[in-house]
Amino acid sequence: MSNPQNMATRRNQPLLAQARAQAVAPLSELFAAAVGRFDDVLFDRAERAGHSQMVFLDAMRELRRRRQEVGTLFKQSLEQSWDAFAGGSPMSAEQALGAGDSEGLALVSEQELESRLGVRNFASVVARDCKAVLARLQQRLALLAGVELDSEHNPIGPDHIGAAVHAAFSTCELAMEVRLVLLKLCERDLVPGISKIYESLDQALAKAGVIPEMPSPRTHPRPQPAESRPEPDDYLSPDEPDNAPAWAARFVNRMAGVSRGIHAAQHGSGGQGGNFAGGDDSANGVLLEALHHLLQESRNNNGRDSQGAPAPMLGQRNLSQREMLSVLSLLQATPSATLNAAIGDAGESLAQRLKSEVINSATQLGVDPAMTRLAPVDEDAIDLVGMLFDVMLDERDLEGRPRELIGRLVVPFVKVALLDRRMFVQKTHPARRLLNVLAEACEGNNGESAAERTLMTKVEEVVQRLVAEFNENLAIFLTLEEEFRAFLEQHKRRIEIAERRATEIQRGQERLESARERMTSEMEARLQGRSVPQAIEDFLRQPWAHHVTMTLLREGEEGEGFAQALTLADGVLEELSEAQRQVVGKPWLQAWRPPLMQVFASVGMNADAAGIAVDALHDTLHAVALSRPDLEKKLPELPQVNLPKSPLEDDPSAIELVGGTDTLEFDHTDADHFRKLEVGTWLDFIDKDNKVQAGKLSWISPISSRLLFVNRRGVRFCVASPEELAVMVRLGRLRMHREEDAFDAAMQGVIDRLEPQARRPEHV
Repeated sequence: MSNPQNMATRRNQPLLAQARAQAVAPLSELFAAAVGRFDDVLFDRAERAGHSQMVFLDAMRELRRRRQEVGTLFKQSLEQSWDAFAGGSPMSAEQALGAGDSEGLALVSEQELESRLGVRNFASVVARDCKAVLARLQQRLALLAGVELDSEHNPIGPDHIGAAVHAAFSTCELAMEVRLVLLKLCERDLVPGISKIYESLDQALAKAGVIPEMPSPRTHPRPQPAESRPEPDDYLSPDEPDNAPAWAARFVNRMAGVSRGIHAAQHGSGGQGGNFAGGDDSANGVLLEALHHLLQESRNNNGRDSQGAPAPMLGQRNLSQREMLSVLSLLQATPSATLNAAIGDAGESLAQRLKSEVINSATQLGVDPAMTRLAPVDEDAIDLVGMLFDVMLDERDLEGRPRELIGRLVVPFVKVALLDRRMFVQKTHPARRLLNVLAEACEGNNGESAAERTLMTKVEEVVQRLVAEFNENLAIFLTLEEEFRAFLEQHKRRIEIAERRATEIQRGQERLESARERMTSEMEARLQGRSVPQAIEDFLRQPWAHHVTMTLLREGEEGEGFAQALTLADGVLEELSEAQRQVVGKPWLQAWRPPLMQVFASVGMNADAAGIAVDALHDTLHAVALSRPDLEKKLPELPQVNLPKSPLEDDPSAIELVGGTDTLEFDHTDADHFRKLEVGTWLDFIDKDNKVQAGKLSWISPISSRLLFVNRRGVRFCVASPEELAVMVRLGRLRMHREEDAFDAAMQGVIDRLEPQARRPEHV
C-alpha cells in the first residue's frame, strides 16, 4: 500500500481490495489451522468423557471428514460480508447468522439459538481482547469504504468472525455439547492470531494514508485533594473505587461533618458495646458511623430510646457478643413461629420482632430477660438487617416460596452483621454477594417453567446448607456464592435463549400483521363501492386473502407470487365486469383456471373440490351475464382457515391503559426518547398495585417501530409503541431503571425510611 495521504470519504476500490486480501485470507488460514488441531483435543476429551465418549469420537470423525468444507464455509461467510461492505451496504452480523434460514415462518430451533448465542459470546471475548485496535480499525475501514460502520456491521469484526464460525460448523452433525467445546477452542486458538491480523491491517491502512494520525483517547485524571482537607469523594472510594455502595452518595456531605467527630465519638462512647463503626477505619468507618447516627436520630424522632422501651433498669446489663451469637444460632436452627409469621406479614417490623425474639430466647441460656438488654452496637446491627429484609420483601417481586426462602436468611445475616459490619458498606462482601444472587434467582420466580422450578430447588438447597452449616465462619458464604453463581450462569444462558425466542416470535407476528394489512388494503381497494356476487366475494375474502397473506410471508412484496395473486384478482374482477355488461357466450375464467386451482389448493382443497369451486365461479359469472341471479352458485364448503391475527390481539402482554387514556396527551419529548432507546436498555414498569418489574428492551420492530420488552426470565411481557410508552410515563407507570443489586436497592430503601422527611430529596 502506498500514497500516504488522507483518503477522501469516497470508496477506494484498489485499497479496499488490498485490505480484503490482508484480512480475509489470513483469518481463513488461521481458522483452518486451528480446526486442524481440534480433532486431537476431541480425542483427549473422549477419553475423559465417560458416558459421553461416543459423542466426542463421532464429532472427531465428522470434523475430519468435513475439514475442507468447514474451512471453505468460514471463508465464504467472511467474503460475503466483505462484498456487502465494499459495495456500500454493510451486512449486519445478525443477517450473516441467519443467512441460511428459509424465508418461511419456521422458528429457529433451540439448538440453533444456543449455537448463535455461543458464537456471540465468542465474539464478545474477541471484542474485549482487541478493543483498542478494533476502535482504530473500524474508523479507518469506515473512511476507506465511505460508509458508517459499527461493530455489528464491521465485515471482519468479532461479530462477523463469530458468524463465520457458526457458518463453518453449520453442516456438521455435532452434539450441542461438542459445539460449545469447539467454540471454547476457537477462543483459545483464534483470539491471539486475530489480534495480530488486526494490528497488521491497522498499521498498513495508516501507512497508506487512511487517518495516518489518530488521536489517542483523552483521559481525565482525577485531581488529588489537598491533604489538609479530605474531599467527600475520598470517603466513597478510598482503596476500591468500584466497591462503594450506591446509597452512600446520599451521605457525601453529611459524612464530611460526621468524620470530624468520629475520633471524639469513639473515645467518648465509654461503656460496653461501643459504637457501630467499631474498629473500622477510613471510608468504611465513616459510612458505618453515619448509619449509626441516622439510626439514633430515627429513634429520637420516634420518641424512644435505642431499645424502643423504657430506660434501662438498675442492674441491667448488655448481652455479650458470645451470648448474642448463641441465641441467634438457636433461632437460626429453629426459628420461632412468631418470627416466621413476621416474615410472611408485610405489616410487621422484622427488626422489632427480631429484638424481641433475641431477648426472649436468651432464657434458653439461663439468662433473665428482665435483667438484660441489647448492646447499642448489636441493636444497630439487628435494626439494619431487619429493615433491609423488610424493604426487600416489600418492594421486590417475592411471593410464596421465594419470600419464605429469602426470609430464612434474616437470622444468619444478623450474625454476619455482628461478626463483620463491613457487610453494609463493602460491595464485594461474600454475604451480600450471596444474597444478591439468591434474590435475583427468586425475584418473579413463580415456578411456571421447569427451569424456574429447578432454579428454586437450587435456592432451597443453598439456603438449607447455609442455615445448617453457618456458625461463625464467613467462608461458607463465599463457597455457596461461587457454587450458586456457576449454576445461575447456566440458567442465564437459558434466559438468553428464551429472549431470542421471544424476539423470533414477535418478529414473526409483526410480519403476519404487515402481510395481513397489505392483503386487506389490496382486497378492499378492489371490492369497495362495487357490486360483487356472493361467490366472487367469498373467494376474495377467504381463499384468495389467505393465499395472498401466506405468499407475502414467504416471498415478500417483491416476489412473483404476490404480483401473480394480484393479477389473478384483477383478472377475475375484469371478467365480472364483462359479465355485468351482459357479454354472453364467453368461456368464463378459462384463462384463469390454473391459478384459481392453485389458490383453492393452498387452503387445503383437493383437485376435485377445487374444480367444483372454479366451476361455481364460472356458473356465477354466466348467471350474471344472463341477468339470472337465481342461477348463481355458491362456493362449496371451504376448509376452516383462520387468517393471522395482530400480535396485540388477545395478547395478555400488551400495553393495558386505563379506559380512555389511549387518547391522553403525552410529552412528545418522551416519545422521541423512546424512539432512540438502545436495545438492552432496562426500564421499570409499575403496575396498578405499585409493584415494580424491570423490563429489558430486546427488539425494535423495523415494520411497526414497536418496542419489545422481556422480563428477567427472557419472557415477553410488554410490546408498545413509543407513544404508548410516553403515555405510561404520564400515568406514572414507567420510569428509568436504576441498575442496583438487591442489597444496594434495599439499603437505599432503609435510608429512605430512616431519614427525616425534611431531609429527603423531592426526587429519588
